[in-house]
Amino acid sequence: MENLEIASTLRELADLLEIQGANPFRIRAYRQAIQTIGGIGRPLADMVAEEEDLTRVPTIGKDIAAAIEELVDTGRLERLEALGREIPRSLVTLTRLEGVGPKKARRLWDELGVTTVDELEKAAKEGEVAVLEGFGARSVEKILRSIEEHRKHGGRFLLSEADALVQPLVEHMAAAPGVERVDVAGSFRRRKETVGDIDLLVQCDEDWGPVMQHFVGFAGAERVTMAGETRGSIVLRAGLPVDLRILPTRSYGAALHYFTGSKEHNVAVRTLGVKRGLRISEYGVFRVPEESDPETLGVEDGERVGGRTEEEIFGAVDLPWIPPVLRQNRGEIEAARKGSLPSLVEVDQIRGDIHLHSTWTDGRRSIREMAKACRARGYEYMAITDHSQAMAMSNGLTPERVREQWKEIDQVNGRLRGFRVLRGLEVDILRDGTLDMSDDVLEELDLVIVAVHSVMDMSRRKMTERVLKAMLNPHVDILAHPTGRKLNRRPPFEIDVELVLQAAKELDVAVELNANPVRLDLKDVHVRRARELGVTVAINSDAHAIEHLDYLGWGVDQARRGWLEKDDVLNTRSLDELSVWLKRRAA
Repeated sequence: MENLEIASTLRELADLLEIQGANPFRIRAYRQAIQTIGGIGRPLADMVAEEEDLTRVPTIGKDIAAAIEELVDTGRLERLEALGREIPRSLVTLTRLEGVGPKKARRLWDELGVTTVDELEKAAKEGEVAVLEGFGARSVEKILRSIEEHRKHGGRFLLSEADALVQPLVEHMAAAPGVERVDVAGSFRRRKETVGDIDLLVQCDEDWGPVMQHFVGFAGAERVTMAGETRGSIVLRAGLPVDLRILPTRSYGAALHYFTGSKEHNVAVRTLGVKRGLRISEYGVFRVPEESDPETLGVEDGERVGGRTEEEIFGAVDLPWIPPVLRQNRGEIEAARKGSLPSLVEVDQIRGDIHLHSTWTDGRRSIREMAKACRARGYEYMAITDHSQAMAMSNGLTPERVREQWKEIDQVNGRLRGFRVLRGLEVDILRDGTLDMSDDVLEELDLVIVAVHSVMDMSRRKMTERVLKAMLNPHVDILAHPTGRKLNRRPPFEIDVELVLQAAKELDVAVELNANPVRLDLKDVHVRRARELGVTVAINSDAHAIEHLDYLGWGVDQARRGWLEKDDVLNTRSLDELSVWLKRRAA
């Protein structure tokens, strides 16, 4: 059982316990352990197999360690199954909907007998939900929108989830007899925010039978749906479908290109081939006589002129290799033809993380711990940007506490050589567009991030006006997670992103690409538009724990999908360069 599956099972247990009304300290312990598991690079199953003491892992106590061991050994959790006999496990899905937390899910069950999304939708449309205590007409509207979003993205996995699920399978297939290379293609290789399935390619010039047997024998497979000579399909225990294709070396590059690009990209490349008398497919590049009838040609008929590598595919149509993240037919072919493909930003070009939280609000590590972790990554700086006072549920900072925090930041800076902690704050944009902190505090900060965290159901016009008003404040440096979306859970709020980006350019305010894999906000097309307008983009982890610093990788993937180069990104700058930028309005 993979770490992601263990965390998912424990999360379901915690959710059911909260619906039950169990001890909140126990529930919090599970949730802290789930967060920790998400940041562990080593498989817990290996640790259990080697009889390591799991309680030595931070936040994992004896009870949770025992639960992990039970899951690894048996694939099930008796406590979860027992609780499921008391409380419908389908209620957990309701808690994933915006506007329905554990308490409301319990009320829906107790008072209306609602246990599923379909039942909730029916009850909401018939007016039964709006009259319940704690709901109301606006709440019902939000729930119905969330149900629509849930159905739209049903069966899709976050890229971060797919990463965790696919890596063990890639390692498994790399060990198969005769296998020379393994690649994951499709939208996964394009680093799309969510994926619905996985295309796995294997290069092998030997007997393919053992390779297929190795594939269908993967321990993480829940069921096998097909096992042919060169094609096979399984569904992982987490529900992610995987299609395998075994290919000879002569066709591998062609197949990798074919199964990576979007349909539109592939059609465009094939069209270029036709103009040159070439037929491009997943089997290779072929030159065929002009008099040939396409209807009678076999898949490998004609003179083979390429197919071993992707470079051969692009070279056949006089193009350089195009990075997978750009293969969307959004101008990449024209740019490649002109020699103007972007030099895409890389993770190792990031010099600091400037949206981080600490134990002063809802973070789980101290400022010093976060600073040491950032310095260990080779960063020059970071910014502590805890929440302002409007975020009461996150212990948001009052002006007095902000100034107290500065003292701790100064102490940390005095102890860490060659590294700088910037005084920052994530300030709420209030309903009327004013900021949740006085200007006298803001002007003493090194970095001011503003964000919408509440009242997200405003009209497009009012939300846009709200955000634009906040950006007019001369102390604002960065607009964080600009559309408020949460993938597979909450759609973006209504806002005119084009107007916001134009204002950001005019006001010299950076926009954030929030790297949290649940957010990845801005979306790729908006990132691309920011670049076209010359808007500076900050790629931030929004980390609330040390392990969240890893989110930067997914943020950089998203930035690359939006064509960003190093110079487009604020935090690829050195500390001195960033300091100059932060003083731009005072100059």
